[in-house]
Amino acid sequence: MSIAAFIRDTILRPRLLEAGCMVVYDPDRRYQAICAGLEDDRIRVVDASESSIESRLAAIEALREVGRPKSDLDAVLIYVPKRRSETEEEQQVDPFSIYAASGARFPRDDGDDYLSLCLRAKPDHSTEVRRVFAGSPSGPAFSVIDAIGGGVSWPQLRAALKVESGREILVALLEPSVAQVDALKAQEGWGDEAREFLRATLDMSVKTRGKTWNALADELWRYVLFSEFVFDLPVALPASLKDVPHAPTQAKPIVEDVCDRLRNNPNTRNTYIERAEAIEAELDLPDRCSSIEDLGERDTFPFEERTFLKAAIKGIAANDMDAARRVLARHKNSVWLGKGESQAQWELLRAGLSLIEACDDYERQLPENARSQADLLEFYLGSLREADRLQREFEQAVGDFLDPHGLMQEVIDEARARYRRLAERVQAVFVKHLETTGWTPPGRLANADVFDRLVADRLKESGRRIAYLMIDALRYELGVALEKMLSEDGPVELQAAYAQLPTITPVGMASLLPGARTELTLSLEGDSLVPKLGGARVANVSQRMDVLRKRLGDRFQEMTLNDFVRGKPKISETVDLLILRSTEIDSQLESNPETTLGLIPGTLKLIRVALHKLRGMGFRDAVIVTDHGFFLNAQAEAGDVCIKPQGNWPITAHDRMMLGDGNADVHSTVIGAEKLGVRGDFAQVALPRSMAPYRAGHLYFHGGASLAEAVVPVLVARLDTDEPAAVGRVTVVLSYKNGAKRITTRVPVIDIRVQSDDMFSLDVSVEVLIEAQDAKGNVVGEPRPGGDVNPATRTLTLMPGQSKQIALRMDPDFEGKFTVKALNPTTLASFSTLALETDYTV
Repeated sequence: MSIAAFIRDTILRPRLLEAGCMVVYDPDRRYQAICAGLEDDRIRVVDASESSIESRLAAIEALREVGRPKSDLDAVLIYVPKRRSETEEEQQVDPFSIYAASGARFPRDDGDDYLSLCLRAKPDHSTEVRRVFAGSPSGPAFSVIDAIGGGVSWPQLRAALKVESGREILVALLEPSVAQVDALKAQEGWGDEAREFLRATLDMSVKTRGKTWNALADELWRYVLFSEFVFDLPVALPASLKDVPHAPTQAKPIVEDVCDRLRNNPNTRNTYIERAEAIEAELDLPDRCSSIEDLGERDTFPFEERTFLKAAIKGIAANDMDAARRVLARHKNSVWLGKGESQAQWELLRAGLSLIEACDDYERQLPENARSQADLLEFYLGSLREADRLQREFEQAVGDFLDPHGLMQEVIDEARARYRRLAERVQAVFVKHLETTGWTPPGRLANADVFDRLVADRLKESGRRIAYLMIDALRYELGVALEKMLSEDGPVELQAAYAQLPTITPVGMASLLPGARTELTLSLEGDSLVPKLGGARVANVSQRMDVLRKRLGDRFQEMTLNDFVRGKPKISETVDLLILRSTEIDSQLESNPETTLGLIPGTLKLIRVALHKLRGMGFRDAVIVTDHGFFLNAQAEAGDVCIKPQGNWPITAHDRMMLGDGNADVHSTVIGAEKLGVRGDFAQVALPRSMAPYRAGHLYFHGGASLAEAVVPVLVARLDTDEPAAVGRVTVVLSYKNGAKRITTRVPVIDIRVQSDDMFSLDVSVEVLIEAQDAKGNVVGEPRPGGDVNPATRTLTLMPGQSKQIALRMDPDFEGKFTVKALNPTTLASFSTLALETDYTV
C-alpha cells in the first residue's frame, strides 16, 4: 500500500465517516490531492485553497445537505491549506474552527504528524524512514517513502517464525522458541533474507559467514544490546569502544522496544541476563567505562546497575533522599533483580532509605506527642512503633547481605545513626514521664492483669477450651505483624499491655500467671532475683506451670509450641486450658542477634499453624501473650555504655535496670520501686536515661524501661468461627530458569505464578509460603525478606494471573538435592513443588 493510500484509507476516511465533518489543516499542501481523491457520491470535499468566503458558503450548503432527511450525502471534508488554530484567539479568526469543533480535525495530535504516519505505514522499516526524514527537514516526498522496502515482506522469515511484524521477527531471531529453531533448521534461504531484514531494520551489516541461527544470534545480541547502551549513554563513547558496531540513532525506538520485551518477558529474561553478562565480559565494559559516572537511565548491562546503586548510596550519604528514592523507583523492576545477589543489595538500600525517612518523620512529630505519658504511648501504638519494625527489617537485611567490599557501609551507618538518634530522643521523653507518672500507666492493661481479665473469666464457662500462648520476646511491632497475618484466617483482636519491670523473662512470665497483680513479688536470694507468687517461687518454667496445674488439675496441659505444631500431641478431652510455650525469639537473639533476626518469622509461622490446629481440636479462643519486648542495639559503638550510679545495687537485670538503693545522676534516674510497680525486697530502681546498657557489648537487650522493651502485645483470636473459604481452582506454578534443574548460586531466583481456571477465583488473592526443604523435610532455603515478601511472615500474596520472582537464601552449609515447596501458610499443605539440586562452582 502506498503512503497516500495508507493515509487516505486508514486515517482520513474512517475519521471523516465517523464524525460526519472534518477539517484538514495542511500548511505544506501535502495532503491536498489525497483529500480531493476522497470525494465521491457520499462524501463532499470543500477546498479552501482559492477562496475562503466561497468555501465557507460551500461548506454551509454541504452540511445542510448532510442534515436533510434521506440525503445521499454522509460527510463533508474541508481542506484548509493553513496551520491549524491552537489558541482561542486563533480559533476566533479561523472561519472553519467551528466545523472542526463540531466534527473532527486533522492533524488531531502529535501522532498525526507526517513522520508518525510514515512510521505506522512502514513499521518494518522504521530505521530507513527516520533516516530519510533526517535528510529532509520538510519531510520527504511520498515517492521516497513508497520506495522504502521495495515491497519486501520477508516471506520466509514470517513463514518459518510464524510472526507478522518486524519487531516480532527481531525478537524471534534473538530468542526463538524450540518450534522456531526447528523451523529455521528445516528451511533454507532464510539466512539471506534475515541479513537483508537486519540491514533494513537496524542498518546492521552481518559479518558472520555462518548460516546457522547460533552464528547469527551471537552477533545480533551484541549489536542490539550494545546499541541500546550507546543510545542511553549521555556522554561520548570511550575511544576503545568506538569501532564496536552499533545501530544508528534512527533505530533507537525499535532497539529499546525489543530490549524491553526481552527483559520483561519471563520466557526470555534469563537468556537476556546470560547474554548481557557474556557481552559485558567480552567487551570488557566495566574497565573501559570506569571513568564514566553517569551511564544513563537504562541498565542494559549488569555493571551499569552497580553505578546506579552507587548513585543511590551517594544520595543517602549526601542527605539527598529524593535522589535515592528516584533511583530506587527507576530500578524497581530492573531485570537484574532476577539475580538473587542483586535483589539483596537493592533490598538493603530500600530498607535503609525507608528507615531513615521514617525516623526523620517521627522526629518531626515527637514534640507534639510528648506532652504526657499517655500522649507518647498513643503515638507509639499508632505509628511510632513502625520505626521499630523498619529497623528490625533493616537489620534483617544487613544480616542477610554479604558485603566484602564495604559498598553498603555508608547506608548501614547512616540508617543506624538516624534510628539511634530517634530512639534516644524518645527515651529522654519516656524517662521524664516515668519519673513523674510511674509504671504501669494508669487506666491501661498491665501484663499482670492479662490472665485474670482475658483467661480466667473464659475458663468459668463450662466446656470452653482456651489456648494460652506464652511467646518470649514478642515485642509490640511483631504483635502488629502477627495480627495482620492471623486476621487472614479469622477474627483476632490486638491490644497493648504494659510489661512488669524489670523486663526479663523470669519476671515477665511470672506476671502472666493468675493473681499476679496482687501476689507477685521480687525477692533477693543470694545474688539472684527470684519472682514469687503468693510467696511461692515461680522463677522457672516448671514452677510457673505448677501454679496452673495445682489450680486446674486435669483441666490443664502444657507443652512447647514447636512440639504441638510439629508433633502429634495428645490433648485430653478434659483439658480446658492448654499452655503453648515458645522461647525461640529470645534465645535466638540472645545467642546471635546479628544473624538470627531472620528466624523470627519461623515463630510467627508456628503460631499461625498452631491456631489452625487448635481450631480443629475444638478450642474456642487463643490468647497470645509475651513477657517483654526488646531493643536492637546494632548501632552500639565502643564506649557506648551507661556509668552505674553510686549506691548499693545488688541486682542488675540484663544490664538495663538495677534494684537496690542509691542516688540518681546525669546518666541514670533513680525511682521508688513501688512507683514502678516493683514489690518486694527493693526500695529503689535505677535505669539509664539513654538507650545504653550498664555494660558494653549488648547488641540485643531487654530488662529496662523503654517503649520497645515494656510495651507488649496481647492478641485474642476467635477459633470457633468458620474457617476462611478455601481457595478455588487455583494453581501455583514454580519454575527456575526456564526449566533448569540445578542451581549455581546460593541465592537462586524462583519464578512463582498463580493461575486459575475458575471464574469465581479470579478476584481472590492467594497467600503462599515458599520453603526449600531437603529430603528429611528440614528447611534449607527461605525467601529473602522485603519487596513482595513480607519480612515478618516470609509469605507473599498473588492474584490469579500474577507472577513474581523470589530470591531464596540457601543454607550455606547445604549441598545436594532439595525441593522448593509452595505452601499454604495456615495449614502447611503444599500447593506445588519443584525439585532442584545444587551445583555450586565454588
